[in-house]
Amino acid sequence: MEHQNAVKEALNALYHHPDDTVRVQADRFLQTFQGTLDAWQVADNLLHDSSSNLETLIFCSQTLRSKVQRDFEELPSGAFQKLRESLTTLLKKFHKGPPKVRTQISIAVAALAVHVPAADWGDGGIVSWLRDEMNMHPEYVPGFLELLTVLPEETFNYKIAARPDRRRQFEKELTSQMEAALSILTACLSIIELKEQVLEAFASWLRLRHGIPGAVLACHPLVHSALSSLNCDPLSEASVNVISELIHHTASPSSGGISAQTPLIQVIVPQILSLKTHLRDSSKDEEDVKAIGRLFADVGDSYVELIATGSDESMVIVHALLEVTSHPEFDIASMTFNFWHSLQLMLTKRDSYSSLGSEASIEAERNRRLHIFQPAYQSLVSLVGFRVQYPEDYQGLSYEDLKEFKQTRYAVADVLIDAALILGGDTTLKILHMKLLEANAQTGNNFQEWRPAEAILFCIWAISNYVSVVEAEVMPQVMALLQNLPQQAQLLQTACLLVGAYSKWLNAAPASVSILPSIIRILMSGMGTSEDCAAAAALAFRHICDDCRKNLCGYFEDLFAIYCMAINGGGGYKVSAEDSLNLVEALGMVVTELPLDQAKGALEKLCFSAASPLEETAKEDLDKKHARELTVHIDRFAFLFRYVNHPEAVAAEINKHWAIFRVIFDARPWDMRTMESLCRACKYAVRTSGRYIINTIGEMLAKIQFHYQQHHQPCFLYLSSEVIKIFGSDPSCADYLKNLIETLFAHTTCLMTSIKEVTARPDIADDCFLLASRCLRYCPHLFIPSPIFPPLVDCAMIGITVQHREACHSILTFLSDIFDLEKSVNEEQFVRIRDNIIIPRGATITRILIASLAGALPSSRLDTVTYSLLALTRTYRLQAVGWAKESVSLIPRTALTETESTKFLQALSDVAYGTDVNSLIGHVEELSDVCRRNRTVQDLVQAALKPLELNLVAAPVS
Repeated sequence: MEHQNAVKEALNALYHHPDDTVRVQADRFLQTFQGTLDAWQVADNLLHDSSSNLETLIFCSQTLRSKVQRDFEELPSGAFQKLRESLTTLLKKFHKGPPKVRTQISIAVAALAVHVPAADWGDGGIVSWLRDEMNMHPEYVPGFLELLTVLPEETFNYKIAARPDRRRQFEKELTSQMEAALSILTACLSIIELKEQVLEAFASWLRLRHGIPGAVLACHPLVHSALSSLNCDPLSEASVNVISELIHHTASPSSGGISAQTPLIQVIVPQILSLKTHLRDSSKDEEDVKAIGRLFADVGDSYVELIATGSDESMVIVHALLEVTSHPEFDIASMTFNFWHSLQLMLTKRDSYSSLGSEASIEAERNRRLHIFQPAYQSLVSLVGFRVQYPEDYQGLSYEDLKEFKQTRYAVADVLIDAALILGGDTTLKILHMKLLEANAQTGNNFQEWRPAEAILFCIWAISNYVSVVEAEVMPQVMALLQNLPQQAQLLQTACLLVGAYSKWLNAAPASVSILPSIIRILMSGMGTSEDCAAAAALAFRHICDDCRKNLCGYFEDLFAIYCMAINGGGGYKVSAEDSLNLVEALGMVVTELPLDQAKGALEKLCFSAASPLEETAKEDLDKKHARELTVHIDRFAFLFRYVNHPEAVAAEINKHWAIFRVIFDARPWDMRTMESLCRACKYAVRTSGRYIINTIGEMLAKIQFHYQQHHQPCFLYLSSEVIKIFGSDPSCADYLKNLIETLFAHTTCLMTSIKEVTARPDIADDCFLLASRCLRYCPHLFIPSPIFPPLVDCAMIGITVQHREACHSILTFLSDIFDLEKSVNEEQFVRIRDNIIIPRGATITRILIASLAGALPSSRLDTVTYSLLALTRTYRLQAVGWAKESVSLIPRTALTETESTKFLQALSDVAYGTDVNSLIGHVEELSDVCRRNRTVQDLVQAALKPLELNLVAAPVS
């Protein structure tokens, strides 16, 4: 009674107390209470208590449902009968509602059936038990029908803490009881007011995809009841759900596939096609039209392979789907988009024709089908193009509405790509061009009404990758037309995007050199119109300089002038600092095409424009500057060093400007943003220059070592990774690099002596172990014999269970690289050192890896952890299996049975003997599922395996 009163008081406070703090405390109390053993009895008592209010009933029904799903193992072995009796009584009590409470009780009974074998319910399992209850108590049929509805749904509910074997067994039990379930539902059809509920239950059972013969379903009363309900007004939602599930059922391999279900298909498809006239009936309710559209889309998606044959019957379906696509409501029309994509794949992919044998037969059949479907895709282009048009009130659109509009445009773009793959890009372009001319003519040939033209230009942009670079009929006209567009921001933005998308066409055009100046003028106009337009123009500028770089080599000075105006804000340009990097990249590509002497001069000018403001800033107190004042210029250096592919020229510039880099390194080593920007610039300088930068590399490494020990910036580690990659095998750099890695790793291992410290510095952990993997690959002769190697392995062991995804991945990859050492470094001395380090730690590493599989890490990391365990087992074979056996034996048998552990260890043993690894993956997933099935079990397993019981003792770093 004390607990019951506490729950009632907390619920009253949660829903009615005016103080937020009190409500939060009540919520916490109730959540904690739901996890206790007392929650079983308290929830059950309050549900049986006739004085409980609705809030109490809802909370207690949810609690009882959750307890049955997750915590059934808490109950003593003989509790099943009493629990079932109590739940059955409650189901009867609430057979008329409240609906929320009845649903929760129904789910609880279904979850109980997942846990308990069919034999415990009597002959025929839960379905027969349910039939008997309904026969004895017909007045409670509505409540029992809801239970019959949720029962198959719980088969796939992974909130239920059932073991995998039991879950599979339950699915088999329900499948074997399908006929009995449908018999119950058929009997209930005679109760008119329950028809919707009966059909919903039927739809639920169809989701089991059991192979009921099509001939049986074709004449089944439940199917005919659903089909007859399609003509009701309003449309029966339950009947639509049934027909939708029947469609999916007929296409499911587990049901025998389409050929086995032909009798059923021949019954349902004509009925659906007869609904086509409703699509254009303006008096029809919108929800009903959506339901009809959904059925047509289901038919298309499920039978696309049959439709792709191009038979007369399939074309009837295609034309019906075009009707759906033409519906003015986008939500309805877009239901067909997946079909058009799937059909395109069926028509164009060679796999669809593999059964035909010879290449000649394949090509002939492919051409025949494409010819049949081309008119449909031509219509499709016309039907979807208008949907990307800006609404008249576009300026008043909210952020969410604008986001939705953009998503609509990209969805339409995908459909246009499908059409271009069927029709050919050039043909699709001609259709769109005709639309553009029509739009222009309707507005007096001056685009004063800009929205229709912008929509078509967007469509032309969408298919850019599929228009041939030698297209000479339409694209010259489009490019000429772009030069006469009004200065409207959205229109000009799309024009800029289009120009950039057709950069390869511009490069190949016979008149490329003469066209490019006018195209550049369009982009200059775009840079001065709005920030969004300037961003599009800068992106297009990059694409054009990339693809037309040879034609632009003679215009470097003009391009440089545009670049200077853009980054300085001259000429009214509105290019943001971030978008200006596209211009830097663009000029870098043009410089790459210049001869070395000219490239040196061009790069010098570009670097000077970035260095000058940095040097001016350096004359003041750098400590007081905002990071953005520095990084905007440093980032331009980074892009130049990255995209100018002249190693000597880049090396000359980094050497020349190293002085300002050094000043910033020394002035702001505490500032993460500035250091990241500076290290990025140095990384690209190292990557591009290679050994030409040898004169600067020594001082660069000295700066990294010194400042890392003081400020622990992760970017110093990733810059070191690049240096290792370039210079790792260079004997002349061996002393530099050995000192570098020993200093960095020694300091890092002192920073991360516990999982708490790794969690606090995930970026350092990530970059540290990425660097360590690079050292294994590029300078194993310096790294593996080093005294820092064993402590780093210990540090990795500490960090395996870090929750940060990238840090965890880097650590596991490093360990896997060590286990797989023979793949990259097959030198006996290194393998011997590796074994001397790993073998004494093997049992601990294995224990941590198995703990990670069993819940110490999220299930999304299973693949990475599994690979590490696999690599360890392949290298150490039966010794690794022994370590695994030792770890698994720690897990209590209540959590993991002897049979379950034996299956896992056998799969691991098979890997040790060199057999296929796929079986291990399945058994790892089962082990993970069993050990995570609820919080109690997961905590029990982790307490046994103790993955966090491993700390290093920090040693002083000299």
